Amino acid sequence: MTKLSDLVAYCDRRTRRADFKDFPGSFNGLQFKNDGHVTKIGAAVDAGVIPFQRAVTASVDFLIVHHGMFWDTPRRLTGPGRRRADVLQQGNCALYSSHLPLDGHPQLGNNAVLARQLGLKPRRGFLPVEGGNIGCIAPSRLTRAALRRKLQSLYPRVIAIEYGSTAPREIAFCSGSGSSAAPALVPADVDTLVTGELREEHFNRAQEEKLNLYLCGHYATEVHGVRALAAELARKFRLPWEFIATENPL
Repeated sequence: MTKLSDLVAYCDRRTRRADFKDFPGSFNGLQFKNDGHVTKIGAAVDAGVIPFQRAVTASVDFLIVHHGMFWDTPRRLTGPGRRRADVLQQGNCALYSSHLPLDGHPQLGNNAVLARQLGLKPRRGFLPVEGGNIGCIAPSRLTRAALRRKLQSLYPRVIAIEYGSTAPREIAFCSGSGSSAAPALVPADVDTLVTGELREEHFNRAQEEKLNLYLCGHYATEVHGVRALAAELARKFRLPWEFIATENPL
């Protein structure tokens, strides 16, 4: 049995939580406290009644999520909001959220893992925010066709929009929503982006600016950071851990 405060302090330091200016409502860090002790760590992409129920059923009492509970605060504790709190309370499950800090982390982050999956090593940052870059750019020797095949082997659904170079020199990575990443490609002198999702208008941008855009799913590209943090935490504190999956196709 491990103290909750020790796990929270480690996560805060490792993710550099205090250094990142995130979206209002993200509330990175401990969002729900249990009785103060942890016996099993869990990782999930989203806060929600179903992920919480599955975590409690798996005997998780410290759950790390990428998307926390409070994006639309202030919120009345009624309906789904009340049910979320009830599940955590009844299951004695603490909740820890890490959004942008876990996108941009150079070892544990979603984008660093995305690059490593393709055998690439990030060389420079991408999409700066206060506290650091949330994306990364890696040099590549992959052809466009080889990149598409690798992604299709890793992700259940890949949308490939290919109007850029057939052998991109560099590839940019932005997990989840790439809406801010697509306009940043040309200024960064990159024509190829691996991301989760984009808006309809970005198809025209790809044609006009000669870009390669690979959409692999918002959820699917953001499983990596919580998994990596949970696994490291489990090794550090000698605790079991489990990934709490959902059937999110988006």
